[in-house]
Amino acid sequence: MSKLTDVPKRILIGRALRSDRLGETLLPKRVALPVFASDPLSSVAYAPGEVLLVLSIAGVSAYHFSPWIAVAVVVLMFTVVASYRQNVHAYPSGGGDYEVATTNLGAKAGLTVASALLVDYVLTVAVSIASGIENLGSAIPFVVEHKVFCAIAVIVLLTLMNLRGVKESGKLFAIPTYVFVAGVFIMIAWGAFRGLVLGDAMHAPTADYEIKPEHQGLAGFALVFLLLRAFSSGCAALTGVEAISNGVPAFRKPKSKNAATTLAMMGLLAVTMFCGIIVLAMTTKVRMAENPAVDLIHDGVAVGADYVQNPVISQVAEAVFGKGSFLFVVLAAATALVLFLAANTAYNGFPLLGSILAQDRYLPRQLHTRGDRLAFSNGIVLLAGAAMLLVWIYGADSTRLIQLYIVGVFVSFTLSQIGMVRHWNRHLATEKDQAARRHMVRSRAINAFGATFTGLVLVVVLVTKFTHGAWVALLGMCIFYATMTAIRRHYDRVAEEIAPPDGPDTDDVVRPSRVHSVVLVSKIHRPALRALSYAKLLRSGSLEALSVNVDPAETKTLRDEWERRGIDVPLKVLDSPYREVTRPVIEYVKSLRKESPRDAVSVIIPEYVVGHWYEHLLHNQSALRLKGRLLFTPGVMVTSVPYQLESSEAAKRRARRRQDWNAPGAVRRGPAHHHDRPKESAKDSAKESSPSS
Repeated sequence: MSKLTDVPKRILIGRALRSDRLGETLLPKRVALPVFASDPLSSVAYAPGEVLLVLSIAGVSAYHFSPWIAVAVVVLMFTVVASYRQNVHAYPSGGGDYEVATTNLGAKAGLTVASALLVDYVLTVAVSIASGIENLGSAIPFVVEHKVFCAIAVIVLLTLMNLRGVKESGKLFAIPTYVFVAGVFIMIAWGAFRGLVLGDAMHAPTADYEIKPEHQGLAGFALVFLLLRAFSSGCAALTGVEAISNGVPAFRKPKSKNAATTLAMMGLLAVTMFCGIIVLAMTTKVRMAENPAVDLIHDGVAVGADYVQNPVISQVAEAVFGKGSFLFVVLAAATALVLFLAANTAYNGFPLLGSILAQDRYLPRQLHTRGDRLAFSNGIVLLAGAAMLLVWIYGADSTRLIQLYIVGVFVSFTLSQIGMVRHWNRHLATEKDQAARRHMVRSRAINAFGATFTGLVLVVVLVTKFTHGAWVALLGMCIFYATMTAIRRHYDRVAEEIAPPDGPDTDDVVRPSRVHSVVLVSKIHRPALRALSYAKLLRSGSLEALSVNVDPAETKTLRDEWERRGIDVPLKVLDSPYREVTRPVIEYVKSLRKESPRDAVSVIIPEYVVGHWYEHLLHNQSALRLKGRLLFTPGVMVTSVPYQLESSEAAKRRARRRQDWNAPGAVRRGPAHHHDRPKESAKDSAKESSPSS
């Protein structure tokens, strides 16, 4: 890579790491928790608010249902966590839901799960960043005025941090995540102490507001539908749970045990914070409305369009700590920051899943390779690009984006748990040990309950959110599914075509009867003479020079010079009445193949090697067009004979100077050992003597 791009790359993402240092990038539990669980942990910043927003449609009277909705979310969270603890022990390779579904339900189910997860990861980034931007925008007007630009800038920043490697990004993200968790627990504990011990009356800034219900006195089916919609919104607290099962390979050994422990810690922290905030919101009388300008009433008058509705967690913190207090400011800052960092769950899940899908030939193979920092760089960049596109389309509006959310994750939850039930059934059919069978039966019961519960939630989410935007997520899943199916079909077709033959009498194995070499010349110069000399060394069955008559005067000059020099290679000139160069050569080569199908035709093209990018525009254009066409002609081999111009020598000297000068972090192998030096110097000298260098 040139100095121009290498310097900023090394400054931004750091020096490259050797492959044998992959073990150094594995995560201990204390770092894995903020890396893989920042999404479900941070969702308590907006999930309680989503519940209250939906309930506000029926007015304040419906708020008394929020604790029961919280209980349902808690039961679902513990069910999913318990189910996924079975997954990480049974399938520790990192395939997660995709591997479970593929192994037990078939390739189509696995691809459905993969499509759902990929969509959900993209939405996780978009929703988390948009929500963080809106929280930050309440304090900084510039962010609100340019929120699409700011959201894209944050995505770019997160992308660079993740390109530095999963361990480094984990360390960066651990501090704000732990500060946020600690802040919420301090808020819950201090609020409980003030309310239960001191008997203080804590009031949220909206405690005196009234809510104008959009639908008065809901009952029967309408009330049930409203509660189900509120429950589906509260289920946003579960997004990101599956990332740990997909990220098992990133944990330190014992991988499965550490991943299962991290899952349990994440589940316990998330449900405690979620329930604590819901209880404090009810105690401090927080009021939220889907359309606050009209539906929030203060002193008998609507608050108006200028009113800024703060999130539930912000209102509760103000009631517990006091507006402007140190702990209030710390928690507000940590909340805004952790919402940005919640996207990191997707930045670790998406590339890992993309790598596995690429290995299974459902995605381009480039997604399976690790970058300079041993992270799956191509997957990280692909995720960032998709998230930026979504943020741009939806104007970084979290209210619109969140309607697309959680559909994909519950598709993967449900199919994964059904797959685990079949996994245990298959093992129970052959297992004879009674202790092992009891463990399998217990695990199967957990997964069966999980499949039933998450399946019901999936139906609820689809019914209550489809018209609010969930159809977009389903469309995205279909697009991913169709694309991956087409990629797999292409790879399978190519593998079938290039598979080595079994018999000895196929065209690929039988040696050609002879080689007919053709050297393309336009005039006699040093590159042409070098190409002719090279062609003679090949000892082909026949050799000829080929030129195209575009300008009769130039062609006559070429013939005269050819005879004057006495070049012992026959020169054939093709007529081109329409002044084309490529087509006459292609037709002539095809005619050679047609006359002697068992002959191989070797087309030798002299080319200039230049040292500047703009010089490429002035040379070799005809050669490039010819090579592009000849690649589609069976039985034809194309050889380029390079001739280095002076500018290429200058480029070589510049390359040597760049080798001697190391960009920040550019040294790839560290200090060289004495026994390595002869090998490296030999390799370097071989590179310098290469004609293409």
